[in-house]
Amino acid sequence: MIFLELFWAFFRIGLFTIGGGYSMLPMIEELAISDYGWLTQEQLLDFIGVAESTPGPIAINLATFIGSMQGAEYGWWGRILGAVCATLGVVTPSFFIILVIAIVFERFINSAPVQGFFYGVRPVVVGLVAASTVSLALSVILPSLELKMFRSLSVEGFDWVSLCLVALMFVLGHLRLKKKKLHPIILVLVAAGLGMLLFGVLGL
Repeated sequence: MIFLELFWAFFRIGLFTIGGGYSMLPMIEELAISDYGWLTQEQLLDFIGVAESTPGPIAINLATFIGSMQGAEYGWWGRILGAVCATLGVVTPSFFIILVIAIVFERFINSAPVQGFFYGVRPVVVGLVAASTVSLALSVILPSLELKMFRSLSVEGFDWVSLCLVALMFVLGHLRLKKKKLHPIILVLVAAGLGMLLFGVLGL
């Protein structure tokens, strides 16, 4: 049943992913697209854009969106139940793991194995976030590149407009006005407005 599948899929994502929302993206992509076929790559990118633009952690927002979408065949109650199952699935492992850590943290924080664990996990988290960044960037800028199987290295279909938007947002994100960076909400609104203008109105 779809609701049990949603809970189990996102439970595994929450249980086996270290590093928070962005490091979950490769596993969400693998399960939602390759294993279950719930989404296309383009739909996942759209969902990530919406999840990043709305309040709350990106992984939980993604789980809620995907669960609601998959439960839609059962009507409005299916959307609600699907969203609840997927959301509970992704947060349940973290809740219990953090609860256990909070209980024993002070007792073991100074032990060498625990310190070694934290030092070992850090580069893994960086690698997962970097992999998500590269995969998403290539999916947007060079959609014809099949990164996973390396079947195609053609630059056909290179999206120069998206590349320019990425570069612009990168520059604006590091721009300082009166010694302060632009608020992320401003960047999201600017990007959304430019997207509506360039891709919606002008049809680029």
